[in-house]
Amino acid sequence: MPSRKLKPIEIEDLLTYCYPSDLAYSPDGKAIAFTLTRPDADKNAYSRSVWVIRDGKSEQLTHSLDASFVLWKDNDTLIVRRTTADTEAGTTSLFALKLSGGEAQPWLDLPFVMSGLKKIDETSFAATGKIDANDPDAYKDNAETRKQKAEAKQKEADYQVVDEIPYWHNGAGFTNKERNALFLISLKNGVSVKRISAPFQSVSNVTVDGSDLWCTAETHTLKESRMVDVLHVDTKTGKKDVVYGKKDHAFRGLFVRNGELFGHASDMKEYGMNQTPDICRITKNHLEFVMDPHRTLMNHIAGDTMLGSGLQSKVQGSNLYTLATDVDRVNIWKYDADFNKTVLFDHPGAVYFLDVCGDKIAFAYEDAAAPTEIYEMNADGSDVKKLTDLNGKAVEGKYVALPHKLAFTSEGLDLEGWVLLPKDYNPKKKYPAVLDIHGGPRSIYGEIFFHEMQVWASKGYFVFFANIAGSDGRDDAFADIRGRYGEIDYKNVMDFTDAVIAAYPAIDTTKLCVTGGSYGGFMTNWIIGHTDRFCAAASQRSIASWISLTWIADIGPWFDPSECGVPEGDTIFHHYDKLWRASPLKYIEGAKTPTLFIHSDQDYRCPLPEGMQMMQALAYQNVETRMCIFHGENHELSRGGKPLHRIRRIKEITDWFEAHTGGRK
Repeated sequence: MPSRKLKPIEIEDLLTYCYPSDLAYSPDGKAIAFTLTRPDADKNAYSRSVWVIRDGKSEQLTHSLDASFVLWKDNDTLIVRRTTADTEAGTTSLFALKLSGGEAQPWLDLPFVMSGLKKIDETSFAATGKIDANDPDAYKDNAETRKQKAEAKQKEADYQVVDEIPYWHNGAGFTNKERNALFLISLKNGVSVKRISAPFQSVSNVTVDGSDLWCTAETHTLKESRMVDVLHVDTKTGKKDVVYGKKDHAFRGLFVRNGELFGHASDMKEYGMNQTPDICRITKNHLEFVMDPHRTLMNHIAGDTMLGSGLQSKVQGSNLYTLATDVDRVNIWKYDADFNKTVLFDHPGAVYFLDVCGDKIAFAYEDAAAPTEIYEMNADGSDVKKLTDLNGKAVEGKYVALPHKLAFTSEGLDLEGWVLLPKDYNPKKKYPAVLDIHGGPRSIYGEIFFHEMQVWASKGYFVFFANIAGSDGRDDAFADIRGRYGEIDYKNVMDFTDAVIAAYPAIDTTKLCVTGGSYGGFMTNWIIGHTDRFCAAASQRSIASWISLTWIADIGPWFDPSECGVPEGDTIFHHYDKLWRASPLKYIEGAKTPTLFIHSDQDYRCPLPEGMQMMQALAYQNVETRMCIFHGENHELSRGGKPLHRIRRIKEITDWFEAHTGGRK
């Protein structure tokens, strides 16, 4: 259908998208459960409901109250999480929901805020949840004690004490002395809850195999370590021991296959915090290298139409099924008993999460035509079927700009990007254009449905985006731009811009705009300090100075100096010159580009002062600038912020571009 007969994608269409997550097969593989999240404009929040797919059809199981799927208790019973008027602060309410029908029934109230739950057997479960390291057994308190502590805490509400780093985390707020503890739960004789981890330990990567449990644990009292222990817990006895305690590796995940423990392990010596983990076999204080996957075995694609998460890998028999970020897409790979790889699903777009049961794989997949749906295929990758139509109506009859791939060469690298054509495109006319730069930098763009880009294409803009040096999807050597921020990446971006203009003469070169968030915000700030060829810029959750960022960001002391080329193990204080060389603020004198800054006051990854420094430096020079600060939002504003805030964000950027390209008088 000609694009002139199609309706445009509007900013407010963001409210029509649905987001599946928490995908899991029932034990017998006959049903698939997932959580579906929808925006609620009236409440400026999200509503969640539990859905199931049976006999090829999807249906909603919960309606009256928000609920999210946690796990299958058995083939006919789902455990769901709900917050009701009776849910006490600092606790978690879990309910049992029968597939056969009926209302969800109270199942278990946990005396802590749960972050994860895994089934051990019919009456035993492992849970992780938040504790205060200074009061680790508060979960044992009776109602009166909890009341007294809450009242005492309220008296201290005007004060925030911090005495460790990090003292805050993006998306979690102030986390001083907060730890993620491991609990064992028994339902044999009533309900028994026992904390297993030490008070100052934070556990993650919990994996269960029969009565054995493994996890990683980080312990600190002043400064968090990147290196962790691997722990084993005998869930029958509660006995805990350290399997690997050398504290010389970081672990992205653990898995058990045929009774052997494996980990995704990185010593971070060659490529820093972003180094691709190797798969290693773990025995008592020994790591045996098994394989370098040469790719990130998880989803690392950038987008704005996915909310929530799910499994990134699953062991089935002798096989490991996993997501893999590969060049410009996220695929499904299988590793057999000898770690030989088979590519099972390789299509433009992104797989966000999966589950495996028997001879079937269910997964969430998004292509360029519409937001995410649930699919299923055979375990050998054959017979792919779409199981849901959650987002079809949201784009029906709308102009969806499909990406046109464009190869280019820069600094000796063969690179690729994409161009979205404006609605009602006529090559004889002239159009403004938007360069969009992804975050990370170790992330990728791909051929997925990207709402903000579709809005701009519908409004008559070319939109172009690329995977430059520093992006994920290739080997570490390609992704490693430590000490070269603003050098090879900037040259790649500008060479891509030239390639797009050469390929599409209809672009009006006097009406080029640029935007990006996080690392993309860094690049936007860098660009306005190095060229005047863009008529407008929108810098989001950005970086002004690596020096200030190091000392205020949640991951600053570990991530930022390394990215700026400070040698591993060396002190930061001797290398401020490296941090300042890579800081956009150093080059802001003489900048002329009208620039909008988008920041959130609870963004602790790229805190608000970073944008303020850039904005004030421009205003000081009488350069047109504007800052929109989102209260109560964090680094995830564009992806998981409140619905109306996400709409306001895109409106701010769009209005700024239109004001400087002649689209709005």
